[in-house]
Parts: sequence; C-alpha cells; structure tokens
Amino acid sequence: MFSEASSAVLNRMLGNVPSDVDKSEGSLIYDALSPVSKEVASSEIQLDEVLDMVFAQTAAAKGYSTQLELRCGEFGLTRKPGTAASGEVTFTGTEATPIPLGTTIQTPGGLRYTTTTSRIITGGLATIKVQAVNVGTAYNVPAATITQIPVVISGITGVNNSNPIIGGNDAETDGALLQRLLIQVQTPPTSGNVAHYIQWALQVPGIGGAQVFPLWNGPGTVKVCALDSNMQPLSDPLLAELSTYIESQRPIGAIVTYESAAALPINISVNVVRNTAYTQEQIQTAVIAGISDYLKGIAFKQNYVSFAIVGSIILATPGVNDYNALTVNGGTANVTVESEQVATVGDVTVNAP
Repeated sequence: MFSEASSAVLNRMLGNVPSDVDKSEGSLIYDALSPVSKEVASSEIQLDEVLDMVFAQTAAAKGYSTQLELRCGEFGLTRKPGTAASGEVTFTGTEATPIPLGTTIQTPGGLRYTTTTSRIITGGLATIKVQAVNVGTAYNVPAATITQIPVVISGITGVNNSNPIIGGNDAETDGALLQRLLIQVQTPPTSGNVAHYIQWALQVPGIGGAQVFPLWNGPGTVKVCALDSNMQPLSDPLLAELSTYIESQRPIGAIVTYESAAALPINISVNVVRNTAYTQEQIQTAVIAGISDYLKGIAFKQNYVSFAIVGSIILATPGVNDYNALTVNGGTANVTVESEQVATVGDVTVNAP
C-alpha cells in the first residue's frame, strides 16, 4: 500500500528515469524504486517533525514539551513547578489530645492535606496549618470542605476549614513557558527596565502575569502588580515570595512596591431558553466555566470585559437555544477593568426554566 506521500516521492523518482525505459507498474524500474520511495517519504515526514521540534513555537503548538524545555533552557529558562495549596483547619476533640505533625485530612472527594506543625487540643479545639499533599489548582477548595480524617486518631472527633484553602497552582503549561521565552527574546531585559521586572516576576513559581509601573510615586519608585498562574489575585505567601525574589535580583536604588491585582467581580444574570436535554445546573456550570476561561484570557491584556463576548459565550453553551435579559454587573455595556485590577467570576445567575 502506498501512502499519498510515498506516491508523490515515487512519481518524482520515476520522472528522473529516461522516457525510453519501461517504468510502468510492475516493471523492473518501478519495482526497484517503490520500496525506496517509501523510505524516502518516511524520512521526509521525520524531518518535518524535527523542524517542528527545534522551533519553540511549533514545539509548543504540537505538544513537544521536552523539546520546548530544551529550547528554553538555551536561554536560561526552566519550566516553573506547581505550588501546593495551604490554609488552616480546626480540629475538635478531647482536651489535651495531641495532633501530630503530618496528620492527614481530606475532602469528601479525596483531596488530601497534611498538617505542617503539631498542636494540642485546648478548650475542645485546635487550629493548625495544613498543606496539600500535591501541587495544583484542584486543591484550592472553599470553606467547610475539609471534613474527613481518613485514619482515626483517638480523641479527635472532627475537622473543618473555616476559610478557603488557597495558593495551589499547576505546573507551568507549554503555552506559558513559550510566552516567557518570547517576552525574554522580543523585549530584552536590561539594567532593571520594565521588561526586567516582568521577567523576574514571571520566574517565580505560581506567578502568571505582571504589570510594572515605573515612577508611579515619583522618581526612583516602581510598582509591581501581579497575578497568580490561575490569573487570580495573589495569596499573601505568594506575594511575599514575589517580593523576596525580585528584591534579590533588582539593582540597588529603586523603591519597589509589590501588590496583588485587585479582584473585580463580574456578576452576570441571564434568562436562557433551555434545551430540555440539559438541566439548569448543567447549563449554569458550563456558563461559569466559559466565563472563567474568557476572563483568564484577558487578564492584564484587555481593559474591559466585553458585554457582547459574554453573550456569545452564553449562546455557545451546550443546552442554550437562546437568551434574553442579560446583565453584566447590573448593566448592558462593557465593564471597565482598571490597570491594577483583574476581572474574576462573581455571582452568576442563570434562569433556565
């Protein structure tokens, strides 16, 4: 069987054979060149793959992660690891019961966390810091989610988290790694210029975007405003890591202020004409996911949330036949996002009777 590529190579090779020689199918020349043409075609395909591997943009586009990392390594860039979510939980139990370092707790869905210090139950309670056992955004969970103790501890009757567990970030994606490479190559950093501060910020694991404002408060002042890799405001520990790292890199002299971007909740209300094969809950979940992806895509890149695009996302949601009465932050116009803000998903109400 000849592939299209093999046939093309065979035809080229037969074209170089003199016309007075029999080269019809089944002839000696044809049969001799046929297996060679397959090997040549295979080599050409492999060479095309090699070209895709050696250029950073095609390597990222076609999933050649290892080759992308090697290319970035030539410029001193390495893929940023993920970060583990952390927070606090409160144990309840018998007075003076010890809670050892490394005690495992979990959500009903099986996401596990361990205590990062030890405590003793006092007054029936003990609040203790915990960290996810693995890195990733999946471990960022709401309050009242960590409620199980997989291994029974004598004297402990329960556990809960009063506040959300935050700070978990996935390992840097190929796209984000490529973007850092392009920033470094296309906007060369030097001597503490704006590009240099952005490069330093993006080198910190968990940082996904940064804005730099030179002379923001007079001569010699710089402000760095950043987002995490989920394009959300920074947790306090991540903001501290950002500050510590840049302070270790920047030139002496400037007065640098570090801030997290402020969240601008985008509240959406809409009535939809529902396909009866879908439930209202399924549609609302899909709408929230679509809006979240859109807002992440425009973070620090666009200074408004488009009312029209929000509508198009809703209309493209599986199960939505049509919609009406759409409002975004109470209005029917674009929502302005200031330079130090990031649009985040707020209250999303989908009425789909």
